[in-house]
Amino acid sequence: MLMQRFARPLRTLLRTTTTSRISTARPLTTPISTPILRKMSSTTTTAAAPAGADAFLSYVKARRTIYTLNKDLPVPTDRVQEIVKEALLHVPSSFNSQSNRVLVLLGAEHDKFWDLTTSILKSIVPEASFASTAARMAGFKAGAGTVLFFEDQDVVKGMQEKFALYADRFDPWAGHSSAMLQFAVWTALEAEGLGANLQHYNPLVDEKVQQEWSVPATWKLSAQLVFGGRAGEAGDKTFEPLETKYKVFGA
Repeated sequence: MLMQRFARPLRTLLRTTTTSRISTARPLTTPISTPILRKMSSTTTTAAAPAGADAFLSYVKARRTIYTLNKDLPVPTDRVQEIVKEALLHVPSSFNSQSNRVLVLLGAEHDKFWDLTTSILKSIVPEASFASTAARMAGFKAGAGTVLFFEDQDVVKGMQEKFALYADRFDPWAGHSSAMLQFAVWTALEAEGLGANLQHYNPLVDEKVQQEWSVPATWKLSAQLVFGGRAGEAGDKTFEPLETKYKVFGA
């Protein structure tokens, strides 16, 4: 049977996997009622309704990089955790591999992470240049929390062994799923009135994170989403002309 699956085109395999995931998905035992989830779920029942897509895209457009943060969250930290967990459960992954892993740091643990990161950077950044680095670190620490995103390499390797024909694709596919999760969490937090910015201090901090928070060595850190109350706004956003990056045929 396994060899037969390998013989199928990739499109057939992906379609089969997607159908299986939908038919076997477990219903939520405690549905979450929130504005963003209600509006997003409405697109699944009335996908053709423009209002549904517009509601979703309004959140996509509103998501911005906010660097000036404080510790005054407009929602409880339980709500933040709820959002992260829902996104982690429902963001897609190749072959339903579910390789995403998340560590949420709040309060003093968030502060500790940025203190550790500052210490690591101080040991490698020239002293003459460190003042600006320290100010940047202080800005991140001023936030209320950090979401650390990982990809479980045990899962990736397991999929490579199980589906050897596509072994070289599972690393980038895991990265695609992680990126979708980062975007989903970031956008959902924005919809709740929080500000956030995405950072990448891996792999410099990987070892310290594993030691301090008992993170499995197989979890590969990919990004850090800093969030908090909005103490400032994003700058103007510019766009390259669509004509330079969009094509359509058959319309």
